[in-house]
Amino acid sequence: MALKEKLEAVLNVGLRVPSIMLLDVLYRWDVSSFFQKIQRSSLSNNPLFQYKYLALYLHYVGYILSVVLLTLPRQHLVQLYLYVLTALLLFAGHQISRDYVRSELESGYEGPLYLEPLSMNRFTTALVCQLVVCTLCSCVMQTKQIWLFSAHLLPLVARLCLVPLETIVFVNRFAMIFTGLEVLYFLASNLLVPYNLAKTAYRELVQVVEVYGLLALGMSLWNQLVLPVLFMCFWLVLFALQIYSYFSTRDQPTSRERLLFLFLTSIAECCSTPYSLLGLVFTVSFVALGVLTLCKFYLQGYRAFMNDNTMHRGMTEGITLLILAVQTGLIELQVIHRAFLLSIILFIVVASILQSMLEIADPIVLALGASRDKSLWKHFRAVSLCLFLLVFPAYMAYMICQFFHMDFWLLIIISSSILTSLQVLGTLLIYVLFMVEEWRKEPVENMDDVIYYVNGTYRLLEFLVALCVVAYGVSETLFGEWTVMGSTIIFIHSYYNVWLRAQLGWQSFLLRRDAVNKIKSMPTATCQQLQRHNDICAICYQDMTSAVITPCSHFFHAGCLKKWLYVQETCPLCHSQLKSQPPAGSSVTPAQDTPQPPLANQSQEEAGSVEPDVSGVQGNAESLGEVDPDSQAEPGAQREDPVLPPAPRLDPVSEDAQSVDRGSWERQAPPPMSECQAGVCSGQPPRTPLPAGPGPPAAADPQQ
Repeated sequence: MALKEKLEAVLNVGLRVPSIMLLDVLYRWDVSSFFQKIQRSSLSNNPLFQYKYLALYLHYVGYILSVVLLTLPRQHLVQLYLYVLTALLLFAGHQISRDYVRSELESGYEGPLYLEPLSMNRFTTALVCQLVVCTLCSCVMQTKQIWLFSAHLLPLVARLCLVPLETIVFVNRFAMIFTGLEVLYFLASNLLVPYNLAKTAYRELVQVVEVYGLLALGMSLWNQLVLPVLFMCFWLVLFALQIYSYFSTRDQPTSRERLLFLFLTSIAECCSTPYSLLGLVFTVSFVALGVLTLCKFYLQGYRAFMNDNTMHRGMTEGITLLILAVQTGLIELQVIHRAFLLSIILFIVVASILQSMLEIADPIVLALGASRDKSLWKHFRAVSLCLFLLVFPAYMAYMICQFFHMDFWLLIIISSSILTSLQVLGTLLIYVLFMVEEWRKEPVENMDDVIYYVNGTYRLLEFLVALCVVAYGVSETLFGEWTVMGSTIIFIHSYYNVWLRAQLGWQSFLLRRDAVNKIKSMPTATCQQLQRHNDICAICYQDMTSAVITPCSHFFHAGCLKKWLYVQETCPLCHSQLKSQPPAGSSVTPAQDTPQPPLANQSQEEAGSVEPDVSGVQGNAESLGEVDPDSQAEPGAQREDPVLPPAPRLDPVSEDAQSVDRGSWERQAPPPMSECQAGVCSGQPPRTPLPAGPGPPAAADPQQ
């Protein structure tokens, strides 16, 4: 079943290619120049060539027939080609009979065939060919009435019956007339078929437009006709014919420079009409898609096809080629000028493909550097592709500077390659930093700041390159030739590559500065607080030997929270707004300690050894400005605490102090404790890990 579907898909494309080729030929055909050539030749007296307007009408009829062939359903298209194939077979059969009759007239032998070996050989060969033609016609038309296709056998039968040679000539003409009458009868019997097809198609089109609209109709025709693949196959056929015609007329081998010129001129010859230009656009799109797919496969193997990115379909490169070709009037130029312009356009397309390859490789390379994957083959593939993307754009820029004179347009083209190399260089530097951190087996201090400075450096270089391009364009406009198109390009380049880059960089700087200020304004947790908190960082899930306390009394690594604040200004756990704290005079000092609620499995003696500073805790809670939902309940309201095993009582502490580390009870299983968390810093024995439960135990009653 799958093979049948593939065969139908191939037929759906292959059978429509001749219709586009006919459209291309009709577009190239100049009727006026054709009739001027006819008037200069000996055919000027022929009445068929004296009616110019009739030829014009036939020209338009050819367009209509081409469009009909292009839009026919696949079943009717296959049937039409079978009819055409049958007609060609009948013509071949009559041609064989005609050649046989001519050879018999030249020999002049009218006796029995078995007495003349040459005549017998000619008769046997012609008979076998005619039988093959009859059999093929009956198979193609799916009928057992083989006699309908046997008229061209009449000259052979007449020769076998020793009919005179002059009579055999008339028999051959009669056979041709009989076959022609058969074809006319078949056409007359199917004369209303095109009308019925057109009527049915019109009815379906009207229904689709009324129900779904014109856009849905266009998308349906696009998918059914498979226009991208169709135009690509059409252009490849044109290109193959152009290359074949060149090498068939050349006997000497071609040098490498000549091959490059041949390649460009062949492409230029194959984009002289709108149809061939569309074919080139879709061909470039599929080539770009193949290169990007190969790039993803080289980096990730078969896993690259699991999560396909719709942004990298190759259409960007094809649309770029189409816009540049229409803007520069490519199809109206001569072949040499067209080849020269195509070299520049293809350079831009290749630069766009390299940029798309970088967009694919950048996240994969950075993720590979940040992970702990030690596969040397994966790292080699990633680094080798980055090195290629670093060197090849620079080489392209150098080569185009050698062949062309520098101007504003060329500078824009070269700047795209330079920006690609700069981006790859920044990616490689960050990858090296990640690998250095991995080799050291311990985190590098201020790694985030180093990465920020690396990114900022090459972003600044990109901004300077874009600024140089704008400055060169403005100077060329002021002191050279001013054009509307050049001014428009300068304005667009200034907005997108200069203004938006500067605005994005400044916003990133402001976000980073605000995040650093907020982190500095938050109090730092002491060893006793970390010991009583006894939890991991909710952002990186690593142990905390140092942490900052948010206004909502949650503990995080300072670096992790700073990265979080780059994205949003809320707490990662409770999503409350994190605003900058008051100056250091009113903030919590590190010496203040916040006691924790008693543990469920802690003994009475251990509980009695803890003497919290209640006043300090209350002041700490007030300075943090925290609001506990439980502490805001009405005085007479009763809280529904979770049922837990009875815990030993402690000295009275405020509910605000208990809510400082309420987030720690949300963890199900605490990680292994460091020395500071185990009580070594404070000189206390290690605490028992908190029990897994839905929340903290009930607070101690101050009256007991």
